[in-house]
Amino acid sequence: MSKTLSIREYFSYFKDKRLINVFIFGMSSGFPWVLIGSVMSAWLKDEGLSRSMIGLFGIVFGAYSINFLWSPLIDRTKLPGLYKWLGQRRSWILFCQSFILLGTLLLAGLDLTANLAIAAGLCLLIAVASATQDIAIDAFRIDTLSEQESHKATAAAAMATSGWWSGYALLGAIPFYMADIPSIDWPHVYYFLSAIMVLLMSCVFWAQEPQSNREAVHAELERVYLKKLASSKHTPTSKVLAWLAVTVVDPFKTFFAKNGVKTALALLAFIFLFKIGEAFLARMSIVFYKEVGFSNTQIANYSKLGTGLITIVFAFLGSIFNHKYGIVKGLFISGVAMAASNLMFSWIALAGPKEHLYAMAIVVDGFTQAWSLVAMVAFISMLCDRAFSATHYALLASLGNLGRTVLSSYSGVVIDDWLAGNWSLFFILTALMVLPSLIFLYLIRHKLYQLEHNYHQNS
Repeated sequence: MSKTLSIREYFSYFKDKRLINVFIFGMSSGFPWVLIGSVMSAWLKDEGLSRSMIGLFGIVFGAYSINFLWSPLIDRTKLPGLYKWLGQRRSWILFCQSFILLGTLLLAGLDLTANLAIAAGLCLLIAVASATQDIAIDAFRIDTLSEQESHKATAAAAMATSGWWSGYALLGAIPFYMADIPSIDWPHVYYFLSAIMVLLMSCVFWAQEPQSNREAVHAELERVYLKKLASSKHTPTSKVLAWLAVTVVDPFKTFFAKNGVKTALALLAFIFLFKIGEAFLARMSIVFYKEVGFSNTQIANYSKLGTGLITIVFAFLGSIFNHKYGIVKGLFISGVAMAASNLMFSWIALAGPKEHLYAMAIVVDGFTQAWSLVAMVAFISMLCDRAFSATHYALLASLGNLGRTVLSSYSGVVIDDWLAGNWSLFFILTALMVLPSLIFLYLIRHKLYQLEHNYHQNS
């Protein structure tokens, strides 16, 4: 890792067209969270659903926690027609985006309160398609830089993070502005969001498919398995077994062999713990803002537009820090900031809908989101083997998403049943949730420093 690289030289990385593609696909990755997250929560709230029901509606995000189960298919399966036209990564991205668009259009034409189960099913469709899209997008980002360009990893992470927040927060602000216009209702908003989805889909054709020796590695691994199975009289069966072994077994075998079983398990545990507190906050944030007394326009100004812009700025500043001082130190700083951010919201719960406190909380939260995402994206990318980039990233990211999705779905139950609606205590609890991951990070720091050193030695 270069310690002497000037700021000007570092920012020259962002002129690389490949990183611009990473930014655009980051937008495509963040945008579905608008469709089934913040906007859906606001729509459900306006329809009079309880906090517990709104929280449980978020169970559909569980798809992001288990997408590693089908991630090997994204590395190995070639989509008929689309593969020859777009290549492995882009074909899967476009395929998944088609289902996201379909789900959005169907939601727009739905009577939500009369068809709540159908709405949940459509949100699940969008979540599964989006979670699968993320596998291909993350693999695209890892594959797009060669192993000799690991010095650009934090820059790529910054582009992915700023892209995600542009899709989630900047594009996500528009629906809340629209919702405060008397002549526009939530179905109209979803038709508009469908149009945005079409524009994002068109960007697939602008990007270039990354070059990779992945298929050659897979072919060699299959050859080795076929040689071991040569004694079998059922040649077709041997071919199927060899394909399954390379597709399903080898990605996980390679990960544990590369890091060692103990270190691999420690890494998985840290990734799982890191963002649980932030996830509980995020799931209930829109409900909290509306209950405290902020309008849809204020939510758009601060939580969407403000958070998005601040996060994008801090994403680039965070990437500079991570590049210069290391990803592990970046994780420590972002963890402390996460706890501080949650305490700011506790303050708002006590003080009421004061805009200056809202603005302060958004600045701290934007810093937290940026630094934690840049550090975590770069960290997980560092752990991936390029021959199985889709599977490895999905496995690691899904653990982080487990707390962010499935567990946080019970955030409404926590605030309603456990805390009797005490928002201030709820946010204090989410701040304390950060501490176990920081303790764990400190205990394994020396091994992580070694992994980071070895990663940058390749560049």
